[in-house]
Amino acid sequence: MTKKTAILGATTNPNRYAFLAAERLTAKNYEIVPIGIKKGEVFGVEILNLRDKPVVEGIHTVTMYIGPKNQAEWEDYIISLNPKRIIFNPGAENSQLANRAREKGIETLNACTLVMLSNQLY
Repeated sequence: MTKKTAILGATTNPNRYAFLAAERLTAKNYEIVPIGIKKGEVFGVEILNLRDKPVVEGIHTVTMYIGPKNQAEWEDYIISLNPKRIIFNPGAENSQLANRAREKGIETLNACTLVMLSNQLY
């Protein structure tokens, strides 16, 4: 069983870490759910519009590529995905959201998805 992963801040820009995460997750056969504010697709999967707050079932991990100042309006949505864990990648760390998530029984990590994947820690 793979860990279905929502990539918040997904992008088609190959110079962004969110794109690299999508690439590496896909290469390791993880199911990705890219969610962002720009249209497009990554590795054959359409980027869902974050502004629509799409309903997505069965999310194991949310990996965050949105900075904390831009997370506030999406906090309730992120929690509503009911993930098992949230990975706050470098620059996305947010103690307020992490505390809210832990209160709901969601594991939180200040970590790097790319490093976790390369070290088989994902």
